[in-house]
Amino acid sequence: MGGFAKLCFAALALGLSGAVAAVERIGDAESGAELWTQCKGCHQIGPDATNRIGPHLNGIFGRQAAAIDGFSYSKSMQRAGNDGLTWTLQTLDAYIHNPKALVSGTRMSFRGLKDDQQRADLLAFLRDFSDNPANIPEAAPTAIRDLPDLSDEILAIRGDPDYGEYLSSECTTCHQRDGSDQGIPSITLWPEEDFVLAMHAYKEKLRPHPVMQMMAGRLSNDEIAALAAYFGALSDEE
Repeated sequence: MGGFAKLCFAALALGLSGAVAAVERIGDAESGAELWTQCKGCHQIGPDATNRIGPHLNGIFGRQAAAIDGFSYSKSMQRAGNDGLTWTLQTLDAYIHNPKALVSGTRMSFRGLKDDQQRADLLAFLRDFSDNPANIPEAAPTAIRDLPDLSDEILAIRGDPDYGEYLSSECTTCHQRDGSDQGIPSITLWPEEDFVLAMHAYKEKLRPHPVMQMMAGRLSNDEIAALAAYFGALSDEE
């Protein structure tokens, strides 16, 4: 994650079995509680939390996406859960940074929290309401994997839509050019940056779909940009 603070696990070698290791927290939970005000219009957390516009967030760490019985999730979130998306420190950080880059058709209207430290603080606050597993950042599902950033140079690549059309045949064996959604999400008229972020998320195995991980893994930065340019400008009438 871009600039996201790396966590250390410092243990004092006391020569005693069962010695307790000192753990650096994810972030500042008190600051995260202040940031929570951006979330609480839709979500609740705490002993009396219930589902509202969004699901309650108690026990979010380690929970599979779309797993709360009785809550009406978007089709995209249900697909992500079926594909195996689980809420860990890594996937939650990516989702809070840019929800639609991780789950394209999410109904969550929040545009994302771009500041790395603020996301760390918010995650620390959410972590206080997840009691399983123990609060050790190196242990799943709170482990951070140090993924490379998408550099400004990659994001600045202007794709060639004609080349994207040439490359698109593999995509359109599943995704429909006319934008129809028949159990597979539409990528027609998808904003180019969201497309690029999503494909790199598959390349880094942040998004869990194994077929998409394989396909994205074969694509270069220029090829991803070309596909983004093609599908971003493709008329849903074509």
